[in-house]
Amino acid sequence: MPVISFANSKGGVGKSTSALVLSLVLAKHNSSVTLIDADPNQPLKRWVKRDPDRVPENLHIIPDVNEDTILNAIDEASSKDAFVIIDLEGSKNITVSYAIGRSNLVIIPIQGSQLDADQGVNVIKLIEREKQAFARNINYSILFTRSTVIQARDVTHVRNQLKENEINVLPTELMERSAFRTIFQLGGSIYDLTNKETSNPHKAIENAEAFTNSVVEMLG
Repeated sequence: MPVISFANSKGGVGKSTSALVLSLVLAKHNSSVTLIDADPNQPLKRWVKRDPDRVPENLHIIPDVNEDTILNAIDEASSKDAFVIIDLEGSKNITVSYAIGRSNLVIIPIQGSQLDADQGVNVIKLIEREKQAFARNINYSILFTRSTVIQARDVTHVRNQLKENEINVLPTELMERSAFRTIFQLGGSIYDLTNKETSNPHKAIENAEAFTNSVVEMLG
């Protein structure tokens, strides 16, 4: 079963949001999913507690995962569910290394700033070391998050840098949508949101499903 990790050594780039959004879409389309919360801040654990009744039945959350438990958590989840998705903390440590070594795909969220891109490159270097250590291929891709229709010059510069260095970028970006923030405030799924709770939830759903399709296509 595919193991997908979300990693960037810089915090605040949208790792938890993109991991949760991907999990919700896969669960909506009848895939069984385990979402592992390996972030010490436990954002996904808090999300569950806000409205546990609206967590999809086929979406299983494993909180409080660390370097001592990450490998067992991944292996057990892989034996049961169609997808295993891991939200990693914003630092380079053994937990991150273990998770990357078990992954089929590592998604590196960035917001388009040079600082985010530089930290993303550090993750790519770690992935390359893990590929060598485990003697296996580990695919990876950059994901632009919190994108806007009008792009600043620094975002364009970062895009050009990635292209010049032949670094894979997911064709679908996660746009800046209030719905993606609202689910962390209210709990539940993007599919539960109404127009009273957030603006244009259908637009967020369209974006989330296009993003998920891009990930599934990359997995082959």
